[in-house]
Amino acid sequence: MTEMRWLSDGEQRSWRAFGLATRLLFDRLERDLQEAAGMPPTYYELLVLLSESPNRTLRMSELARWTHSKPSRITHAIGKLEQAGWVRRDHAASDRRGWLAVLTDEGLAALEAAAPPHLESIRANLIDLLSPEQIKQLGEISETLLAHLDPPRSGSA
Repeated sequence: MTEMRWLSDGEQRSWRAFGLATRLLFDRLERDLQEAAGMPPTYYELLVLLSESPNRTLRMSELARWTHSKPSRITHAIGKLEQAGWVRRDHAASDRRGWLAVLTDEGLAALEAAAPPHLESIRANLIDLLSPEQIKQLGEISETLLAHLDPPRSGSA
């Protein structure tokens, strides 16, 4: 049996500050995005992923992989985006069992309208609060965590 490695006082303060700060940050970003664009962050993320994909199209399974979501959750979210007219579903030509999500022109317009207030919220609540050196450190820390927690995708996100 190995001995428990308790956190030092400094590590404990850092851990708790990190946990609370990230929860509060994501709560604020979610609230601001909902108020400004009428969409939750999950929908925004899906629209961004589609907008950055060739022909604004991705397989549903790829959306699930990129968002670390269950396929049923992606199906539900895409269904809501479809109801809004922002996404349509098509059968994959190469695999009739596979489904594609396609960003519509209306969906691209919704994303383009949502992006400025969302980015302003990110700036106001994170980026503009940190020095350039802290931004660099945040990136390095995040890349270290990603390499450990999500090795196949680190460096390609």
